Amino acid sequence: MRWNFMKQNGCYIDLHAHLDGSVTVDIAKKLAALQNIALPTDNDEELLALLSVPDSCESLNDFLQCFELPGRLMQTPEGLQNAVTLVLENMAQDGVIYAELRFAPQFHTLGGMTQEQAVQAAVAGLKNAPIPGNLILCCMRGEGNEKANEETLALAKKYLVKDHGVTAMDLAGAEALFPTVNYLGLFEEAKEAGIPYTIHAGEADGPESVRTAIQTGTKRIGHGVRSMEDEAVMELIREKGITLEMCPTSNRQTHAILDMKQYPLVRFLESGIRVTVNTDDMGIERTCLSKEFDYLKREFGLTEEQQKQVVLNATDAAFASEETKKMLREKILKVYGASL
Repeated sequence: MRWNFMKQNGCYIDLHAHLDGSVTVDIAKKLAALQNIALPTDNDEELLALLSVPDSCESLNDFLQCFELPGRLMQTPEGLQNAVTLVLENMAQDGVIYAELRFAPQFHTLGGMTQEQAVQAAVAGLKNAPIPGNLILCCMRGEGNEKANEETLALAKKYLVKDHGVTAMDLAGAEALFPTVNYLGLFEEAKEAGIPYTIHAGEADGPESVRTAIQTGTKRIGHGVRSMEDEAVMELIREKGITLEMCPTSNRQTHAILDMKQYPLVRFLESGIRVTVNTDDMGIERTCLSKEFDYLKREFGLTEEQQKQVVLNATDAAFASEETKKMLREKILKVYGASL
């Protein structure tokens, strides 16, 4: 397959991007037009306010409310398929050369789709994208959705591939209310089925959540920012070679860390922890990966060599085939230079 890397001076990899949180104003308008869905407003500024939070976001609840409209636009195979393609197109225009989009199939059944049809639609959306991408299926923390999570796990096993499809699963949702320890059985099943996985941990809950996630055998942690509160957990991350999927703007807006001057990404990197930089929800946060790196350079002095290391970390940790990783490394070294 011939990929179209649009922005030649950019070279980023996004491992942590929620599909529904990545719907921008332009994508929302396209999805609505494709499905003849009336949007709440025709005004772009008003639509932006419905889809995103300002930097002055007061709470996680304000943040979560922004998922409602994108969710409504992805309740049909056509909507979901096109959403995947359009999000990857936006990423490519920003210089992203590979991305992993995650979504919860159980959230896309309100219009009559089954979880399986949702997965099939999302996989189809990868085929028209200008850059290589893979899918991570999210199980959700919560009450009364055990059956839905088991179905998601079964679909991850059924559709598991090395590239251009479902390559892993995740656990997302209200971490502080539904602790990681409640889901150990789910990840035992995933291990037995040979499904790679990542786990949201150390975002809304403390370092003990990260420790529990590591005990499942995961190789990646979503966010993990609150690992900074426990040196022993940081050492465990280093020792096990765990990769952290860090999301600076998201962590600032959801108040995962109270003082962003203490944001630990560069400190983690300098101490030998494998960190990556990601968008999380680029539509909701009004961000993109180039903005995330610009922020880290401006506020924390991230160097070009460190940026290169972060992108190579993402390549190594990607839920992708060795062939794809080799292609990505070659692209990265061409852009950043071969020395490290």
